[in-house]
Amino acid sequence: MKRIMIAAPCSGSGKTCLTVALLRNLKKRGIKVFSVKSGPDYIDPLFHRTISGVDAYNLDSFFSDGKTNVNLLKADSAGKDFAVMEGVMGLFDGIGGVMEEGSSYLLAKETKTPVILVINAKGVGKTLAAQIAGMKMYDDGGLIRGVILNRVSEKYYDTLKACMEQETGIPVLGFLPERKDAKLSSRHLGLVTPDETVDLQRIVDTLSDEFERHVDLDSIIRIAEEAGELPATGEEEIYDASAGTEKRCVIAVSKDEAFQFLYEENLRMLRNSGAEIRFFSPLHDESIPNDADALILCGGYPELYVEKLCKNTSMKACIRKAFEDGMPVIAECGGFLYLHKQIGDLDGNFYEGVGIIDAECRYTPKSIRFGYIEIQEKNTNFLSPGDKIKGHEFHYYESSSNGNDCRAVKPFDGTVYECIHNRENSWIGFPHLYYPSNSDFAKAVIEKAVAYHNGRER
Repeated sequence: MKRIMIAAPCSGSGKTCLTVALLRNLKKRGIKVFSVKSGPDYIDPLFHRTISGVDAYNLDSFFSDGKTNVNLLKADSAGKDFAVMEGVMGLFDGIGGVMEEGSSYLLAKETKTPVILVINAKGVGKTLAAQIAGMKMYDDGGLIRGVILNRVSEKYYDTLKACMEQETGIPVLGFLPERKDAKLSSRHLGLVTPDETVDLQRIVDTLSDEFERHVDLDSIIRIAEEAGELPATGEEEIYDASAGTEKRCVIAVSKDEAFQFLYEENLRMLRNSGAEIRFFSPLHDESIPNDADALILCGGYPELYVEKLCKNTSMKACIRKAFEDGMPVIAECGGFLYLHKQIGDLDGNFYEGVGIIDAECRYTPKSIRFGYIEIQEKNTNFLSPGDKIKGHEFHYYESSSNGNDCRAVKPFDGTVYECIHNRENSWIGFPHLYYPSNSDFAKAVIEKAVAYHNGRER
């Protein structure tokens, strides 16, 4: 499988813009490409999928070990022959910003993926050579194979290219000029989603055209071809989407403008365990699918649509009744927010939510409990005794009732806190979970859904 990672010295260097432009131009060549985001971010894969129409996944060197990441990458590549990975933060930035675990570089090493650096060259000259040379010194796997300069003029590019290559020995493969009319906007939780981006198609067309004119795509493809085959692990088949078992249950999963933070790896694991995934919209539909055996309310930006969500009284009543009837309910972050009795919008106005959580959830001016976590149940329910599942939190809302049925531990400093409303058939709280970090969780969801289905039929 041909593969490449687009990484950078820091956030804001232009990784997503370059990745999307690369995906678009590979598709123009007729190459069967897909994308992978390094790290837990949901929004960058949304751009990959929305703009380039390619399958998009997440791999993370904290969530999963090297062998699992290799297996997941193989599963992701089904029917494709070229993987474009987008790094997270700076190339070497892992847990706490200083550990290798969780970094893009560790993922690149685990999957033996060549790295191309995109570097913001605006307002700097030879100092770039020092930056690149420093990163090369840290590259003990010899993975950095090229550089693309961002926000540089065509006139100055030739001068910079000659200097960079002479000083570092790393080829400079092209540049993107600064285009103030072709930027992706950000907010407190990262990029504004594709649905909210004005003139998105025009922006991507502009980036793609500039890439085609100024970047050596043939050299990028050659570097990707040198990655070689991924190593055999002996466990590939358990991750293969084609290995899914016979349908055992239907799981309704929220998916619309308000709820769109989903890991494809989670959905694939549920499908492989016997679930049929049925998407529905809490914003626009009147009820969940009538044959649903379990309900997953994923994260997103429900706070941007809180008034409309809360006015959809038929949907709220349907979800509340399903919960009261014992249907398994999994809700995380934005889905957890939606289930509160009172939900505040960004201006401090409160609305009546679903009401399963008898508490209020309000916006705060700073992020709450940001970062990676490992979660362990106090009483065995979805996990085996003593087991943990990995996830992360990143939100600006706080609840007056976060739950206390689980313990979360932050891997960097060992901070411990309580979280999650974890009852017999429900797992409801702020943390986002990555199911491949503990497959027992997905299996438990399926078993509870099957039991609910069988009980309903009797």
